[in-house]
Amino acid sequence: MNRRRFITSTAAAVAVTSLTSPLSTVQAADSAKNMKPEYYELRTYSLKDAGQLELVERHWAQAEIPALNRLGIKTVGTFREQAPSVEPKFYALIPYTSLEQFHDIDARLLADAQYQKDGAEYLGKEAKSPAYDRIESTLMLAFDGMPKLEVPKRVGQPRMFVLRTYQNPSEPAGKKKIEMFNTGEIGIFRRCGLTPVFFGENIIGTGRPNLTYLLVFNDMADHDQSWNTFRTNPDWLKLKAIPEYADAKIVSKIIKTFLVPASGSQI
Repeated sequence: MNRRRFITSTAAAVAVTSLTSPLSTVQAADSAKNMKPEYYELRTYSLKDAGQLELVERHWAQAEIPALNRLGIKTVGTFREQAPSVEPKFYALIPYTSLEQFHDIDARLLADAQYQKDGAEYLGKEAKSPAYDRIESTLMLAFDGMPKLEVPKRVGQPRMFVLRTYQNPSEPAGKKKIEMFNTGEIGIFRRCGLTPVFFGENIIGTGRPNLTYLLVFNDMADHDQSWNTFRTNPDWLKLKAIPEYADAKIVSKIIKTFLVPASGSQI
């Protein structure tokens, strides 16, 4: 590492360290360091109409989620768009403890007789009347700063989510944005009422390099208030002022999708 880069990185580290004000934030970060990061599969179903949406949602609630639970995956999230388009989308979030668990899941589902029975309507669809148009899957690795998915306390109550994807101009830029989250931004989120469900780096999927995270809110008013608190937070203003963390250098585009839980969702 050359001298200029070392000085810049050291200065950034010192600046970030000064932002971690509450002791609980530091303790949470230390605890996270000792945890093995999870993997997340985010499936996006492209659908032609409301009929396909109802079928896919019913399948996940009655067959897919129960089967995944039987296989040891206890927290599965399913979501609809808050404002569905004519051709709606359906989202499913599956956490895995390892790549081996991800690799084996399809074979284990196919060997589950109860799953085959419960999912017969969906699984038996033919080409002339498919259950969906296409499925796009992204495999992500959890951030070191939040290595485990956190189930919202609002499960079972009215809630909404925002799925945010940050596209990066290069692989190093993507790593730098992840570093920014790990060393300061996640803690600032929490202190400002931005409650995360997961953070993940896209390791297999489209649009790389990018990262994705999911936030939960009571409603849109809660969403707006929390983001306004974050935007004016002194720690956030200091963090984003660090030259190497400037959006112009490390973020190409931000895509956000507003979601609501589908029936049967465990998130």
